Amino acid sequence: MPLTATAKAAPRASGAGPDDGRTAALRRAWRTASPYAYIAPFFTLFLAFGLFPLLYTAFVSLYRVELQTSGEMEWRGLANYTAILGDAYFWTSLRNTFTIGVLSTVPQLAMALGLAHLLNYKLRERTFIRTAILLPYATSVAAATLVFAQLFGRDFGLINYVLGLVGLGPVDWQTGTVASQIAVSTIVVWRWTGYNALIYLAGMQSIPSELYEAAEMDGASRLRQFTHVTLPGLRPTIVFTVIVSTIGATQLFGEPLLFEGSVSGGISHQYQTLGLYLYEQGWGFFHLGRAAAIAWVMFVLIVVLVGANALIARRRARKEAGR
Repeated sequence: MPLTATAKAAPRASGAGPDDGRTAALRRAWRTASPYAYIAPFFTLFLAFGLFPLLYTAFVSLYRVELQTSGEMEWRGLANYTAILGDAYFWTSLRNTFTIGVLSTVPQLAMALGLAHLLNYKLRERTFIRTAILLPYATSVAAATLVFAQLFGRDFGLINYVLGLVGLGPVDWQTGTVASQIAVSTIVVWRWTGYNALIYLAGMQSIPSELYEAAEMDGASRLRQFTHVTLPGLRPTIVFTVIVSTIGATQLFGEPLLFEGSVSGGISHQYQTLGLYLYEQGWGFFHLGRAAAIAWVMFVLIVVLVGANALIARRRARKEAGR
């Protein structure tokens, strides 16, 4: 009798029931699907707020769509693109975007590199200084632009007051083409220099200290250490900041809009950027189809500029690797 009970219990103890097999199958399925489940929220948001608006903008750019009657769409094909390419103000805004981008990006990155080089040495209150140079980035673009608009005022601005102290006449910073572009670029430089400086500082601190010690033992000055150790080690970081700054310059909108409060970028469009031109066409003249076409022109321009920067950096790296 005990032998029979043991024999009956043995298969139940050693064999796997149907529930165990189902549980193992579910575990295997979860191991396979779990990576996709973890990244699904990102791709869901990207599809909803990234890819879909991009494709829908391309779709709208082929139609005549007015803001007042946005439900009525008339097929135009490439007519919106030919219309903006035939508009003189488009080429003015493109030229302004390029000049303001150069005036803001080059000094900004150069100053950021210098600040990062100073902060890389042991200084007192380094944490306070790093926080202080990041404050302009944390400041609202509206507040910063309104303050700078007062500083660059023609009659009562602080900049013209200082120029008067050294014997120079007042400058009309909002009417002159070069002067207004310098003023707008100054706002961009002020806001983003500290941000890029901290990026460069993080890159400098990732460079092995042994390289600096070896250069110092060879008698290299701090300047030669900077040019022969720091800059080569920062090359990927510099490429990254150049690409990001190029994208930001192409999309520049808030600073020129709030500098004088005009979507036309001054009385003669002297500092109207592509972002302002898009806003003027879509919400000033109510041409949503044409605004969508401008958005896609900006997208293609950004892709071309980023690709050119990456290509130049890759060729330069290959040349230096072949030396």
